[in-house]
Amino acid sequence: QVQLVESGGGWVQAGGSLRLSCAASGRTSSNDPMAWFRQAPGKEREFVAAISWSGSKPYYADSVKGRFATSRDNAKNTVYLQMNSLKPEDTAVYYCAAKVTGFAPSRDSTSHDYWGQGTQVTVSS
Repeated sequence: QVQLVESGGGWVQAGGSLRLSCAASGRTSSNDPMAWFRQAPGKEREFVAAISWSGSKPYYADSVKGRFATSRDNAKNTVYLQMNSLKPEDTAVYYCAAKVTGFAPSRDSTSHDYWGQGTQVTVSS
């Protein structure tokens, strides 16, 4: 079992920044690829970013590319999502997820085995 706890969400004006954290505990493994997803009211959950165990070559949804950056500190079992130049359309509940099967990160939500409870991000115009 892996427990994931997100933090760092909140309210921010458009153009502002937030940094989300996802702390893992339990059967932790620094080999697990991790990903961020988000879900806005009335919309389906969508992929935001994914990162491999080494932290190299993270990749992003087109909608956040150039504005968001994900990283990880395996010594702390923590993954981060730095969000800059936030827009109102970024408003959503943000989730981190762990993929414990295979080493390749994925943008497919169904391939992730463990999820955090989510943290709300609200961007006002």
